[in-house]
Amino acid sequence: MKITIFIWIILVAIASWVLLRTKVGNWIFAAGGDANAARAVGVPVTKTKIGLFMAVGFCGWVLGMHNLFAFDAVQSGEGVGNEFLYIIAAVIGGCLLTGGYGSAVGGAIGAFIFGMANKGIVYAQWNPDWFKFFLGLMLLLATIVNLIVKRRAELK
Repeated sequence: MKITIFIWIILVAIASWVLLRTKVGNWIFAAGGDANAARAVGVPVTKTKIGLFMAVGFCGWVLGMHNLFAFDAVQSGEGVGNEFLYIIAAVIGGCLLTGGYGSAVGGAIGAFIFGMANKGIVYAQWNPDWFKFFLGLMLLLATIVNLIVKRRAELK
């Protein structure tokens, strides 16, 4: 269980390196920002998106293997229906829903904050229904901060 943290730190480091230091990282941001403009300058948008889906599938496989090794059993529907929660974690980490902006470190920090709020409510012995309230509040605050950051970036 303790090795999971190191695995995810390594995956975040690799993703950050790819996004910030390689041509593929520039393609990812370009395809996410405006696919038509990216195509116009020669970015292989379709191949980039397929590669991203493959990378997400690989990360899902790593998570599934971790669950299998940690608990000796995994249900096939584990995590199904939680897509909204994962999107909220990414938005809390600073990724724009419109695309073209974000970081792997920000996503990891967003997931960390999200997980701490979830576990904190449980350990504080509050009613678990409050988690939905905090979920909405975190999403609202993250969206407002994203709007402010985006507007300030456009002014420069």
